[in-house]
Amino acid sequence: MSTVTEKEPVAEGAAAPAEPALAIAGLQAWYGESHILHGVDITVGRGEVVTLLGRNGAGRTTTLRAIMGLTGRRTGSIRIGGRETIHMPTYRIAHCGVGYCPEERAIFASLSCEENLLLPPQVNASVPGMSLDEIYAMFPNLAERRHSQGTRLSGGEQQMLAVARILRTGANLLLLDEISEGLAPVIVQTLARMILTLKSRGYTIVMVEQNFRFAAPLADRFYVMEHGHIVEQFGVAELDAKMPVLHDLLGV
Repeated sequence: MSTVTEKEPVAEGAAAPAEPALAIAGLQAWYGESHILHGVDITVGRGEVVTLLGRNGAGRTTTLRAIMGLTGRRTGSIRIGGRETIHMPTYRIAHCGVGYCPEERAIFASLSCEENLLLPPQVNASVPGMSLDEIYAMFPNLAERRHSQGTRLSGGEQQMLAVARILRTGANLLLLDEISEGLAPVIVQTLARMILTLKSRGYTIVMVEQNFRFAAPLADRFYVMEHGHIVEQFGVAELDAKMPVLHDLLGV
């Protein structure tokens, strides 16, 4: 004799659970014939900071590029705010409120700092981009160098500018690739304060980082990648217990 378990009724007027900011399921990605990602699953709640850890070549940057539609081929599911984007072109993904800061920064070297900040279009109709005044309050260095050409900015100032540009668009899901790499400690501290400020304002952030000391105090959750697979995932409360595993996988 079989029994039927009835679902509990949803209370009248109760709000449905909010869709996560980003939900990736079974993501596969290729560059040409090279199969890079093998069934990646990642979920990022709204307002969370999530860090992708792993050695070089593990697939972390490819994951960010796949989210943005920049890989040659991808299959699986990528849902941004509940909307399926796996088959969308990059410009439409950006209009879902996604901003990507690549490792190479890609600022316009011949333009001034302020001209770089004036270029980005508004991509998110529901969230206004930060004003120049807000950007300069967050990054006083950029205010001081607003008329300097991109080629005359230090590496740290170029990184600040690269992040500031995506904040101008109205993006509220930020994909940040190795933003602390090669920078002086004082600049790294500035970027850490920026991430905490953005988190307090409700931004959702996915970071790829080699600098574990930079990422550890900022992230809510961690995913560890190896050979295009997620091999570990845990919350910040489990970080101390996971250190032996991280040492084996990453050498940290």
